[in-house]
Amino acid sequence: MGDTNGQVVAGGNGRGNRLDQLNEPTDVLIDKETHSLIICDQNNRRVVRWSRRSGTTQGEILIDNIACRGLAMDDQRDLYISDVEKDEVRRYQIGDNNGTIVAGGNGKGAGLNQLNWPAYRFVDQQQTVYVSDCANHRVMKWNKGGKGGIVVGGGQNKGNALTQFSYPKALFVDTLGTIYVADSRNNRVMRWPRGAKQGTVIVDGNGEGEGANQLHWPVDLSFDRHGNLYVADQRNNRVQRFSIE
Repeated sequence: MGDTNGQVVAGGNGRGNRLDQLNEPTDVLIDKETHSLIICDQNNRRVVRWSRRSGTTQGEILIDNIACRGLAMDDQRDLYISDVEKDEVRRYQIGDNNGTIVAGGNGKGAGLNQLNWPAYRFVDQQQTVYVSDCANHRVMKWNKGGKGGIVVGGGQNKGNALTQFSYPKALFVDTLGTIYVADSRNNRVMRWPRGAKQGTVIVDGNGEGEGANQLHWPVDLSFDRHGNLYVADQRNNRVQRFSIE
């Protein structure tokens, strides 16, 4: 906090596929157990790990040949990775290159056992997987061991009604099961309580723009321990912080 300049902790050697390079990374998480960063190295079709210890000059490949877009890690340190070409989410133990399908995996489609561009996911303490099923304009919930998903938000075609999404992106689920979604093309963040048939707009809803009360294609979100919401406001090239009741 308070720094005016950042520090390169991975990559920084130009675009490329060497072990000291990255190519359009899309997601990163911190593995506290190994004091390392795990990175979705999108255009290199791999997931890599970079130690955060001083003197690290290159990463190591954990999973190769995967159309990854997003990562999550559960309390057992299993990785959950979205593959947007296979329209599935797999769970991987560290060191396992094959993984187990935990959502989708039945081809591209809108069936309850299918997904269509599942770039973003969230995993709770019960290993329940929530997926922003982006091109189906819905959020799906897949219970551990389930063969199909449950629509828990959207699913009423693309639109801007309170029952709809337009290309939902990142999501977060709190301990009450309330879902927060970056509803990207509607330029808003929505909150869906557990079991609700529609959501409420908690950020924006004032149309596409660059004002302090506007967003332009929000793609990612995160909460801090004080309940502040941070939104990656993509087309405005900024991150905004909001206080949420």
